[in-house]
Amino acid sequence: MDELIADDGTPRPLGAALMRLIESIGHDELTERQRRAELDILMMGITFTVYSDGQNIDRAWPFDIIPRVIDGREWDGISAGLAQRLRALNMFIDDLYNEQQIVSDGVFPAELLEASVNFRPQLRGVRPKHGVWAHISGTDLVRDDDGQMYVLEDNLRVPSGVSYVIENRGVVKRAFAELFERQRIRPVDAYTDELNRLLASIAPDGLHEPQIAVLTPGIFNSAYFEHSFLAERMGAELVEGADLVVGDDDCVYMKTIDGLERVHVIYRRIDDLFLDPEVFRPDSMLGVPGLIRAWKAGNVGLANAPGAGVADDKVVYAWMPDIIRYYLGEEPAIPNVPTYRTMYDDERRYVIDHIGELVVKPANESGGYGILIGDRATRAELDEAIEVIEADPRNWVAQPILSLSTVPTLVDEGIEPRHVDLRPFVLTSDRSYVTPGGLTRVALTKGSLIVNSSQGGGSKDTWIVDGRYGRSPLDQTLDQPVGQRQASAGSGQEQSQGTGA
Repeated sequence: MDELIADDGTPRPLGAALMRLIESIGHDELTERQRRAELDILMMGITFTVYSDGQNIDRAWPFDIIPRVIDGREWDGISAGLAQRLRALNMFIDDLYNEQQIVSDGVFPAELLEASVNFRPQLRGVRPKHGVWAHISGTDLVRDDDGQMYVLEDNLRVPSGVSYVIENRGVVKRAFAELFERQRIRPVDAYTDELNRLLASIAPDGLHEPQIAVLTPGIFNSAYFEHSFLAERMGAELVEGADLVVGDDDCVYMKTIDGLERVHVIYRRIDDLFLDPEVFRPDSMLGVPGLIRAWKAGNVGLANAPGAGVADDKVVYAWMPDIIRYYLGEEPAIPNVPTYRTMYDDERRYVIDHIGELVVKPANESGGYGILIGDRATRAELDEAIEVIEADPRNWVAQPILSLSTVPTLVDEGIEPRHVDLRPFVLTSDRSYVTPGGLTRVALTKGSLIVNSSQGGGSKDTWIVDGRYGRSPLDQTLDQPVGQRQASAGSGQEQSQGTGA
């Protein structure tokens, strides 16, 4: 299903203005605007890093000029569903580190928690401010042929990509200025103000202007562009672990030419295990000795809270519908993709018997790594996947191969459909904020389902457009409340798929 072009080749009402403009300016002018957009990206230094053969390679951000367009009416339902999901996720994480009532009640399996590589037992008994552990999340969404949006996975540790959402918008505004004058496209540039407000809200009590720092692993990290971008936009300090010290008073200080200066909030872009050598990996050179001690004492806010990754697990994901019902007493507003959990004998047998029809995913990999798409794999690759599943069934899931939606994309051959996903960003503290749209990632290779930039994918600007349009079958589907479009789940419960992260 193409989101902007109907089966008969005509533009859907939502994309009619965009497609009319593209037709009116012609292929040569569109290609020239793409070239200028790529030059903008190069001149502004918008980059990402690919790790190849032990070398760090900076590349210009891959970008397609034709935006993705989503109706504001549909987005309102999606936004509410994302906020719902994050409320439940934070209650779940807080419960796991405290009473573990969901385990006692038999809703979430104890053995799954015991085998979690992202559960941090050192943090039992901690209660962060507002009860929030995952302050910044990037939830990956996909649309299937039925028009339904599904949650593909939750990214709760150090989700990246929001800087490209903001930069993409600036590039496309210059490329299609005439459309921004005629359409009500929701802005995205409020994100850094909202992030700054969120971080200030988790500072120790009584502070009106807390000192905020962004903690980065350094310039060789693949997301360093984003770390520096967000710090600059918020007016925060960009620091590495060696720039910080924890004093005898269990407060965090930043080293400056004028001496030590107190830091009240840290937006950390370092994985848990490298944050504090006193608590986690003693060989870490990236973190700050004593940081967890200062956090537990309430002297510094950390976002995301260490330990939030316990819910950033593709096996835990399969329980999300039950988690939402348990904590909120509500039905999930956005469904999961059906997911088979190979830790259970009957579901594992189904996966092995139908592996050529499924997507097989490791529990804790990201970036699209480790994923096997059954109908595109060789027999040898399928047999190898069966072996690793049988050797470690807790750490694998499988999902049906979705027919991901496409959007028109400018490629060497002209304008062709390419598969996409979407990563909106959700900020959660004492209130929720959802980006209007998010990072649309596009598989630039024809037929590919892998959208990650590190594996040949690109990105698009995402327009959430308000206004009235004519009717089409897709529009009628999207008019329904999100919860009324849920697909039935496999194996007797709602379960998950995908290519993202």
